[in-house]
Amino acid sequence: MIGPNGAGKTTTFSLISGYYKPTSGSVFYEGQDVSGLKTSRLAQRGLIRTFQGTTLFQEFSVIDNVRVGCHRSAGAGFISRITGGDAPTEREADRKARDALELFDLGAMAKEPASSLPHGHQRALGMAVALAADPTLILLDEPFTGMNPEETRRMMDHVRRIRDERDITIMLVEHDMQAVMGLCERITVMNFGQFLTEGVPQEVANDPRVIEAYLGRNEDAA
Repeated sequence: MIGPNGAGKTTTFSLISGYYKPTSGSVFYEGQDVSGLKTSRLAQRGLIRTFQGTTLFQEFSVIDNVRVGCHRSAGAGFISRITGGDAPTEREADRKARDALELFDLGAMAKEPASSLPHGHQRALGMAVALAADPTLILLDEPFTGMNPEETRRMMDHVRRIRDERDITIMLVEHDMQAVMGLCERITVMNFGQFLTEGVPQEVANDPRVIEAYLGRNEDAA
């Protein structure tokens, strides 16, 4: 999903993911109306969202951040944690967390505090946390923001692997057009809170309405 600043992209993500309740219209996910469901209910259904800014526990280790993401499938209760009866669940959470870290090339940093990671690695860690929640759909809100070209290339590789190897649907909001054109199979364009157009990357890139939305009309430029 692309569009100029203020087009309504993040607001749309917030409606889909349950952070806002729609005042009209409906949100359908896997054929069911999920309008207004809490984020926790949507997460249980496999709809997971990341944010523009990192939402990590900075004082936690890298692997403990990912263990937090395992809560959706853990199923361990308070009593079992006290008695140690959830040991198999904890082992499975540890295995899943390490698997997610390896996918994002963070395995060697598992014991480091999240606060010590550079920006690109923090964004990758945020995606590892999302992956640990067993998603069927991940909403990525500007995952390439603030990255240098090498970090962007690496993150693009990570997104492809999640999509292709894990069979997870990826929907992203992004301003980096190189990343958008290199990753996306279909692009939706918004402008001033309205749907503008949708299509494959080449169609969208050549659409005069999209060019006008980003660059303005010739008379405006004059």
